Amino acid sequence: MAHQAGIPLTDRTKGNYILSITIIGVFFFIFGFVTWLNSVLIPFLQTACEKTNFESYFVAFAFYISYFVMAIPSSIVLKKTGFKKGMSLGLILMAIGALIFIPAAYSRMFGLFLTGLFVQGTGLAVLQTAANPYVTILGPLESAAKRISIMGICNKIAGVISPLVLGFIVLKGMDRFDRTLLSAMDELHRVTALNELAGRIILPYIIMAVVLVILAVLLRFSALPDIDTDQEDEKTSSANVNRTSIFQFPQLVLGVVAIFVYVGVEVVAVDTIINYGKAQGFSFELSKYFASYTLAAMVLGYIIGIVTIPKYLKQDKALMISALLGISFGVLAIFTAGVHYQTTMSIGLTGISVVLPFELSVFFIALLGLANAIMWPAIWPLAIDGLGRFTKIGSSLLIMGIAGGALLPLFYGWLVDRFNHHQAYWILIPCYMFIFYYALSGHKIRKWKWTPPQPLL
Repeated sequence: MAHQAGIPLTDRTKGNYILSITIIGVFFFIFGFVTWLNSVLIPFLQTACEKTNFESYFVAFAFYISYFVMAIPSSIVLKKTGFKKGMSLGLILMAIGALIFIPAAYSRMFGLFLTGLFVQGTGLAVLQTAANPYVTILGPLESAAKRISIMGICNKIAGVISPLVLGFIVLKGMDRFDRTLLSAMDELHRVTALNELAGRIILPYIIMAVVLVILAVLLRFSALPDIDTDQEDEKTSSANVNRTSIFQFPQLVLGVVAIFVYVGVEVVAVDTIINYGKAQGFSFELSKYFASYTLAAMVLGYIIGIVTIPKYLKQDKALMISALLGISFGVLAIFTAGVHYQTTMSIGLTGISVVLPFELSVFFIALLGLANAIMWPAIWPLAIDGLGRFTKIGSSLLIMGIAGGALLPLFYGWLVDRFNHHQAYWILIPCYMFIFYYALSGHKIRKWKWTPPQPLL
């Protein structure tokens, strides 16, 4: 039996609520584990497939553009299948995408790797189109940011783990594959070395495919309930009676733009930091950990969100603070490039001391994770507030906004090839400024001052 959207948490059985939150939390863990592998895949495939900085960021493009292409089809699929069957399908698609990595690795065909990433992104688009409105509507709207923050912790803990796991497997000894060293080899030895490097990716993705298929089967037979987002309370129904198009909701349209730039800056902060650390003089053995630092900062941000929202901070105020932090950390990262320090850390009672290099701008880029953490949890409920029967299609448009993760990193890579790594981070600042505008006043707009075109959505 479907749950009715908008019912207060106290009217639900506690057992069903905990079960639903737990299952959705597992999915957000999967989102994070697969999504943040890109931070390792970008430098890995750049070397293995011999690509420029700009070309390497097509890894992020192929993955995130699938959300834009497949979000509305995902909504149509979910309408026909329901959330549970649709999410099982999403997991199967992700498994297929993982398996495409096998022939891609054997052939070292960059386009085939991108195809696998696109298929994985398609599966995630189905999962996210279902899971995000599900967790938003599962309880009271005013605490939606707190629930999404809990999901975000599941997502980012997985994100902390996945680059470490894949980085340990595929980036180990990567410094011997430096472009200068490879160019000094004869053709046979160079190709042999790169084939050996590409082959490292096969086993991890076979394991991933098996796990995803098992989860798809378990989900299909689980007790996860459906939620009917077409049900509206009387107030929302009467307010939407004359609305014929999703584009008549300014808070949603501007929210899509906010999601676009937010996902863009989040992906830039995570997926570029390994290459940036390498450009700042760190070895791959050290810089492969940097993406996990950014994601750990996001976990901290989510914990802060859970504690403060809505008890001490409303969702819009938290979003404003986050945007200001993003502007501050972005500017500091740009102007502190090249400032190096060293710190010494003692290991327990062993008497052993380890000298750790420290670069200030890398530190501020990692802190962008703290600024970005609660942006998604805050933007999403502000954008779908009051959509009622338009919630599903509105959610699909918000998922399409994830395409920011496809385009902004690509633009960053283009700027790196033409200027340098740290100057390319200027693209972050106008993005955070728009998010600040949306938090300040954009989400409050309920009627356009002009009449937008009326497509049939």
